[in-house]
Amino acid sequence: MRTGAVVIGGDYQGLGIVRSLGRHGVPVVLLDDERSISTASRYTSRAVRVASLRDDEGTLAALAGLRRRFGLEGWVLYATREETVAALSRHRADLARHWRVPTPDWDCVRCAWDKRETYRLAQKLGIAAPRSWFPMDEADLAQVDVDGPFAVKPAIKEHFFYATGVKAWRADSRADLVAAFRRAAAIVPAGEVIVQELIPGGGEAQLAWCGLFRDGRPAASMAARRLRQHPSEFGRASTFVETVSAPELDGPSTRFLAAIGYHGLVEVEYKVDPRDGEPKLLDVNARTWGYHTLGRAAGVDFAHLLFLDQLGRPLPPTRARTGVRWIRLATDLPTAVVDWRAGRLRTGAYLSSLLHVHTEAVFSWADPLPALYEIALGPYLATSRRL
Repeated sequence: MRTGAVVIGGDYQGLGIVRSLGRHGVPVVLLDDERSISTASRYTSRAVRVASLRDDEGTLAALAGLRRRFGLEGWVLYATREETVAALSRHRADLARHWRVPTPDWDCVRCAWDKRETYRLAQKLGIAAPRSWFPMDEADLAQVDVDGPFAVKPAIKEHFFYATGVKAWRADSRADLVAAFRRAAAIVPAGEVIVQELIPGGGEAQLAWCGLFRDGRPAASMAARRLRQHPSEFGRASTFVETVSAPELDGPSTRFLAAIGYHGLVEVEYKVDPRDGEPKLLDVNARTWGYHTLGRAAGVDFAHLLFLDQLGRPLPPTRARTGVRWIRLATDLPTAVVDWRAGRLRTGAYLSSLLHVHTEAVFSWADPLPALYEIALGPYLATSRRL
C-alpha cells in the first residue's frame, strides 16, 4: 500500500485531517478510543478503536498493533490531542524507526506542553504575555501583587481538563483566588497551578497565528480572530472564526518557534490587551487546532501541506486569504443562546453572521454522513466533552 496517514483522534478536528488527505487520494487509517464521527467519512480507509489513548503506554501499544496488523511502515502520524502529542514527542526516536513523526522531540514540545515553560521563554525572548505566578502552595499567593480579576489554570492542561471540563476558573477577588487555588491544587500536582492576570475582553479579543513552521520560518501561515468561542469566557474551543490580517503576530510567533527549533503545524494564541493594545501570548498548541479546516477554505490546506513536508516535497511559502469564515454549528448555536441571554449578543447580529460563512466544521455535501452521525451521537459527545 502506498504511503498514507494515521489520524489519532476522530472528532471534528480529526475529520478535517481525514478529508484533507482523502481528497488528495491519501489512504487514511483512523485510530481512536472513543466513538467518533470520522468513522463515517467516505475518506476513512479503515477505522480502529482501542481501549485507551490517554497515556503513553496505550498510544504506543495501539500504534504497534496497527503496524503489525496492517503493515503501515513509513506512514505519517497526526496527533489531535495534547496527550497524544506528548506521547509521540517523548518516544519520537523509537517511533521514527517505523513511522514519519511530524511531532518534534520532547525538548522542543515541552515548551508548549507546560505553560510555565511557555511563559518563562516568552519573558526571556521579550514576547508580551499576561503577568503570571506559579505558587507552590497557598502561602505563595501573597506574591500575587495585583487585585484581580485572575485566571486560575493548570500548567499542563490534561491534568485539569479531564477532571473539570474547563480550561480555567475566574477569580474576581482575593477570597475567590484562594478558593479557586484550593480547588485546583486538589486536582493537579503541587506547582502546576498558574495564577494569571485576566486580560479584559472576550473571545473577540483573541487572535491566533497558525502555520506550518520549518527551518526557522513559516512555510505556510494564517492569522485568525475568534469571533465566538465555547464557553464564552475561557473558551476550550472556537465556534466562529475569521481569517484576518495581523502582521504584528508574525514576529513574536517566529521568534518563539525558532528559539525552540520547532518543525510542524502549530497554533500560537494571543489576546489583545485593551489597556495597551498589545497582543499577549496565551498558549502554544503543537498540533493541528480545532478550526484548521478554515485554512483550506482560505487557500492553505495545512494537513495536506504537512503530509507533503513529511514526504520531502518542496513547499512554496503561502499565506491564507483574509475575510474567510469558519463555524461549528453544534457548539456555536448553544453558545450564541447563552451570550444572547446574557446581553452580549443581539439576534440580528448573530443571524447576519451566519450569512457570511464559507465553511462548516463537520457538514459537507461531498461527505454528508459524519454530520448525520454527529446528530445521532449528540448526547454521547456532550457527556464525553468532545463537543
